[in-house]
Amino acid sequence: MGRRLALIAGVLGVCACAYMLVGLTGPLGFVLPYRGGKLAALALVAVALSVATVLFQTITANRILTPSLMGFDALYVLVLTVMVQALGASGFAALSPPTLFAVNLAGLAGLGLVLFVVLMRLAKGDMVRLCLTGVVLGLLIRSATHLLQRLIDPGDYQVVQSLSVARFTQVDGTLLAIAAAAVGAGVALAWRLRHRLDVLDLGEAAATGLGEPPARLHRQALLLICLMVGSATALAGPMASGGFGPSSFFGLVVVAFARLVTPTHRHAVLIPSAVLIGAVVLIGGQLVLERLLSLSTPLIVVIELIGGATFLILLLKRRAA
Repeated sequence: MGRRLALIAGVLGVCACAYMLVGLTGPLGFVLPYRGGKLAALALVAVALSVATVLFQTITANRILTPSLMGFDALYVLVLTVMVQALGASGFAALSPPTLFAVNLAGLAGLGLVLFVVLMRLAKGDMVRLCLTGVVLGLLIRSATHLLQRLIDPGDYQVVQSLSVARFTQVDGTLLAIAAAAVGAGVALAWRLRHRLDVLDLGEAAATGLGEPPARLHRQALLLICLMVGSATALAGPMASGGFGPSSFFGLVVVAFARLVTPTHRHAVLIPSAVLIGAVVLIGGQLVLERLLSLSTPLIVVIELIGGATFLILLLKRRAA
C-alpha cells in the first residue's frame, strides 16, 4: 500500500507543478501567487470533502452515500439566499470576506449539526432511516430556497446564482488561511479516530462488543463532517452543479477510486489515499480543462458526469451482491 500511496503522491506532484508552470506568461510576481492561491484552494477543498466522505460512508456503512446527500449544498444556498434577501446586493457586497466566511461557516455548521441531531433522533439509531429522512429534508430545503429566490429582486438573484457554484478564480488569502486551519484541525481529529473507525467498520454489533459505542463515534464523526464540509463550502461554494443537484458526486468518485486503488478497510491507508486521489482529480482536472484544452467548462460538470456513471455502477454491484 505504501508504494501505491507514493505513486499517487508522485502523480499529484506532477499535476501541481504542471498547473503552476504550463502556459506561464506575464509577470511572474503576479501569475505565480495567483495560481498558487487557486492551487491551494483546490487542494484544501479536495482534502476536506474526501475525508468527510470517508467518515460519512463509514458511520452509515454505505459506500454510495456522501455528506451532500444530507443537504449541505442546499443549506449553503439557503443561507446565501437569506443573506442577500435581508441585506440586498449592495449590503451583501459590503460585507468583508472574513465576516462573510464566518457567517457562512457558522450557518452551515450550526444548521448541519441541528439537522443531524434532529435526524438521528427521528431515525432512533437507524442510519438508513437517517439518510432517507435527510434526502426528504434536503428536498424541502431546496424547495424553500427556490421559493425565496422567486421573491427577491432579479439583481439580487444574479448575485445568488453567481455564488451558488464552486469557484476557484478569486481566492482571498485570509479566508484560505482560516479555512486551512479549520480543515487541518478536522483532519487531525479524524486521523486520531482512524483506529476507532476501523472497529466501527466491522459493524455496530461488533463495535459494541469490542467496547466502541457506535452512537458516540457517530456524533464525533458528524461534528467533523460539519466542520470540514462547512469550511470547504464557505470558501469555494457548493461542489454540485448549480448548488441544486441531488448530491455532489465528487466525494463518491474519489472514495470509490481510493477503495479500488488501495483495497483496504484500514482508515490509516484509506484516508490518505482518498485525500491524494481527491487532489489529483481536482488539480489534474482543472489543469486539463484550463491549460491543455483551454475550456471554460466548469470542472464540476465533468465530475458529476463521471460520478453519475460511478454511482450507477456501484448501485448495480450492490444489487448483484
